[in-house]
Amino acid sequence: MDKLYQYVSSLIMYNGSRDGTVLERLSDIIRGYEKNPSSGVNPQAQVNDEIHRILEIATTYGFTDNLWKSYIAYLIATDENPFSILCEMVGAADNASANVIVKKDMDNFYRIYNYDFKKAEDVIGTDCFSLLLDYKSMHKDANTYNMSVSEKVKELRLELDKAKGGDDFFDIVTGFYKRYGVGKFGLNKAFRVIGEGKDFSIEAITHTSDVTLDHLVGYESQKERLIENTEAFVSGRPANNCLLYGDAGTGKSTCIKAIVNKYYDRGLRLIEIYKHQFKELSSIIRQVKNRNYRFIIYMDDLSFEEFETDYKYLKAVIEGGMEVRPENVLIYATSNRRHLIRETWSDRSDMSQDEVHRSDTMQEKLSLVARFGVTISFEKPSKKLFDEIVIELAKGAGIDLAQEELIAQANVWSLRNGGYSGRTAEQFVVSLLSKS
Repeated sequence: MDKLYQYVSSLIMYNGSRDGTVLERLSDIIRGYEKNPSSGVNPQAQVNDEIHRILEIATTYGFTDNLWKSYIAYLIATDENPFSILCEMVGAADNASANVIVKKDMDNFYRIYNYDFKKAEDVIGTDCFSLLLDYKSMHKDANTYNMSVSEKVKELRLELDKAKGGDDFFDIVTGFYKRYGVGKFGLNKAFRVIGEGKDFSIEAITHTSDVTLDHLVGYESQKERLIENTEAFVSGRPANNCLLYGDAGTGKSTCIKAIVNKYYDRGLRLIEIYKHQFKELSSIIRQVKNRNYRFIIYMDDLSFEEFETDYKYLKAVIEGGMEVRPENVLIYATSNRRHLIRETWSDRSDMSQDEVHRSDTMQEKLSLVARFGVTISFEKPSKKLFDEIVIELAKGAGIDLAQEELIAQANVWSLRNGGYSGRTAEQFVVSLLSKS
């Protein structure tokens, strides 16, 4: 029997790394040809298909050098099983029965990781495996692949290179889970909801902004309130849902992105959702409530028209439904509207042709905002603050222009492009860079 097939088929706790993966298919191809080389099946084409899949994964995650070892490290880092999920919470438990099973898996992984393909190449008559062992990829910009996963898998691979056996593999892998976690929630910072109903899933956002709160000039009291609430949340203390509302282009969304960057290393994760997907909120919460992370469910530019009723799903999840929101989930939203739902003058009067108590409708709409314990207002900057924002952004961009000239051009730009706001200032600086 081919040894690779034996090691792969023996995986128990990590059968998710085996079933339906390149690892399983490749071991089946080698074993099948070794048992019956005269079958007439061309193993070269089948092997090439699997190597192509490894190359696709390497491109997605920016792997280089030894792609075989990177692929195995990737499988281990992303296999969400009862053992790996428990490890991200408490590490490896002493004398646990699961340890015995996992140590056997790690012994097999050690052999798979260091598998010598020389015999397989001789049997099949190919040297394609050798190409994976010292692969030099073309230079790629960081935004073309999932850098967050790439860096962590590379770190794991370099540690596994030093292992002397399965016991070392066990210690290295459990330490990795405790340090970073496992799977998509452990290795990524932010996520988006894809699809609805049966097609609904939570997918990683592979390239996120590296903005920090320092990039947002001014709004110190607003940032302080957001930090205070988020600090309590990631520290395991009671915290409130947050609504950031106010004028467009004032940095509300930037604040949310920056706060995730600030607390990512302490287990904060962000899941972005759009209002047409609010029916999936309960399903999202079920997927994350038992994980060892703090999740912000993020709703950008949240608002509702009179005829829209999806806000009722949000109200039930935030507060009021039978199912209690887990302590590791908060709702953060941004909006240009203070009350989120469009109001009309008739909402403020009981005089209506089609409703007896019109003010009840008003209270129904306001009750959504009341479920956000922290509301933070962002107003358009003053002329002085706008000038400060322009100066700081230009300095960060390396623009060499006299301050008086810079401000004069910025004021002309603001008059033509929507007035004073952080977004206008940023667009102005981009326009200067486009001419340099």
